[in-house]
Amino acid sequence: MAGAIDREIERLFGKLGKLGWSRDDCELIAPVTLEINELKREQNAIVLAHSYQTPDIMYGVGDFVGDSYGLSVKATEHPARKIVFCSVYFMGETAKLLNPEKQVLVPRRAGCSLADAVNAEQVRTLRGENPDAGIVCYVNTYAEVKAECDACCTSSNAVEVVEAMPQDEIIFLPDRLMGENLARISSRKITVWDGTCVVHEGFDVNSVRDIRERFPGVKILAHPECAPGLIAAVDFAGGTEGMLRYVAESPAQTFMLVTECGLTDRFKAEFRDKEIVGTCILCPYMKEIQLDDVLQAFKDPVPEQIIEIPPDIAARARRSLDKMFELEKAGRKLLQERGRGKLPWTAAS
Repeated sequence: MAGAIDREIERLFGKLGKLGWSRDDCELIAPVTLEINELKREQNAIVLAHSYQTPDIMYGVGDFVGDSYGLSVKATEHPARKIVFCSVYFMGETAKLLNPEKQVLVPRRAGCSLADAVNAEQVRTLRGENPDAGIVCYVNTYAEVKAECDACCTSSNAVEVVEAMPQDEIIFLPDRLMGENLARISSRKITVWDGTCVVHEGFDVNSVRDIRERFPGVKILAHPECAPGLIAAVDFAGGTEGMLRYVAESPAQTFMLVTECGLTDRFKAEFRDKEIVGTCILCPYMKEIQLDDVLQAFKDPVPEQIIEIPPDIAARARRSLDKMFELEKAGRKLLQERGRGKLPWTAAS
């Protein structure tokens, strides 16, 4: 056993040492990560780690690291029969919607300021009050909300989905700021719901200007959940995968990420030849999840950790997700026909 622990310490240090972790730090968590990784093999399971998780989860036990929807899709391509999703609860629901035959667990039933901002009854009321409007929900919503909407979207396909909706007026929920960014570039009339991400609403355009003054030539990346004024001031706005591609392909050496601290850690670990500067904001919901919670989910899961979605809600929520793909393809074609191509969140994208 001592040999296995020593090897685990070295494995962890090889990954976490890049982020300032010492060997002593790695020694503290090595027994837990080793046990979790052994249980994964025994139970034919994988761990999905959202990019906002802490480094010990992302690089200690995560089999795949990424954003919520991309990880759920990745799970459909993997033969594992069990998924432990280190994320907030709605992301576990999305994984279950796409992998209904698999067991899906979350280490904690963590909330989300966006997902908690709207419920199914409110969507039904909206539809009754606006019978001619189409309703599009960001993927950061609970399954019961997805089930009441015409289509879902992600930050990477929101423009295409909205442009391809058959209605002239679109109600976009729950993210007000993303909806305002959509309204700025879309041809549709967009009404927004008043929800926000506690992380991204906390950033101010003045921090962008300050970083530009301090680091000439810096490239600044932001998520479209930020305020429109900030989005207009950055070099690129988009989801996690778009940010990864931008940094990988850019000749620039210095970057600021206007996003959650976990993603900043990820970029520092995966782009060691680049300099990541500036500030970040912690997501209090994502940071609820600890390694011990992951271990407990494997050893003795309690009901609140096990994702179960009523069949009727699951079927309607999956239709909303399926509609997203249909509209994304149609929206891309529409934009090409108009000679506009991919509509960027920012002029510099």
